[in-house]
Amino acid sequence: MNARNPILEVQDLVTTFDTDGGRLTAVDGVSFGVQRGRTLGIVGESGCGKSVTALSIMRLLPQPMGRIAGGKILFDGKDLVTLPPDDMHRIRGGRIGMIFQEPMTALNPVHTIGRQLSEVFLLHRTKDKAEAWRRGTDMLRKVGIPAPEVRMGEYPHQLSGGMRQRVVIAMALACEPAVVIADEPTTALDVTIQAQILELMQSLQRDMGLAIVLITHDLGVIAETCNDVVVMYAGRVAESGPVSEIFSRPSHPYTRGLLDSIPRLEQTRKTKLNVIEGMVPSLKDLPAGCRFQNRCPFRIDRCATAPALETVTPGHETACHRWRELPAR
Repeated sequence: MNARNPILEVQDLVTTFDTDGGRLTAVDGVSFGVQRGRTLGIVGESGCGKSVTALSIMRLLPQPMGRIAGGKILFDGKDLVTLPPDDMHRIRGGRIGMIFQEPMTALNPVHTIGRQLSEVFLLHRTKDKAEAWRRGTDMLRKVGIPAPEVRMGEYPHQLSGGMRQRVVIAMALACEPAVVIADEPTTALDVTIQAQILELMQSLQRDMGLAIVLITHDLGVIAETCNDVVVMYAGRVAESGPVSEIFSRPSHPYTRGLLDSIPRLEQTRKTKLNVIEGMVPSLKDLPAGCRFQNRCPFRIDRCATAPALETVTPGHETACHRWRELPAR
């Protein structure tokens, strides 16, 4: 594939859930792409559809209520939405890896680290158990776990949070995938371990040429690690573009609110933190038109109609009727 083309491209993705209260749309027309060797960040508050987007790409939506109702997910020229289950099984874990948010739920507590890591190789690379065990040990060493031969025989509860997350990363990268989706990979870790995990992911990306989709609510992580960013709100893309452009010239009121809410060093204990008033709307009660309108300080009557994504600069798009009129920051 041409290096300029995305290895993974999501086109107008729509994901719904059938509930007792009716059908709810969790992801509504989301599009983005990520190229080899680059990192795309997806950011937004809880309930914006970030994790559902990741589960849709991996075809891991809870069944039978969750389903992809529209759009395409193109990976290396194949549409994952229509791919037969056996083919998807080979891609999941083999060509596309996933780092889950909480390692204690991603790892089986009753099996050793070695058994769980070896299973990845046995499913996708080799039928030789000794070879799978050796590769698993090498992978633990690669992600910086000391005494990997010892750790292979231990259980998840015997490892620290940072080491468990390194094991999850090792499992995601075991088969040298082309794309890794990392869903809040540092949320449960203290800041020093967060920095180590992010540095590890960047190092492995340089060595392996990975494309990474990083899902987070932390704009600091986005600024530190990502090339491009998609800002999601209530299941839709509010704004997208290069990280440098989004941070220097945010064109959607929601993006501005997120950036303004970041604590700054010059703030004192008596300084009131900036917040975005209100909450992300429930999927059962989404407003007509712009979904951010009930919280937006720049709302006008026209916001009762849904805005389309407009080009701010090449590669930078925003879904706001008033983006040209917003005051300079």
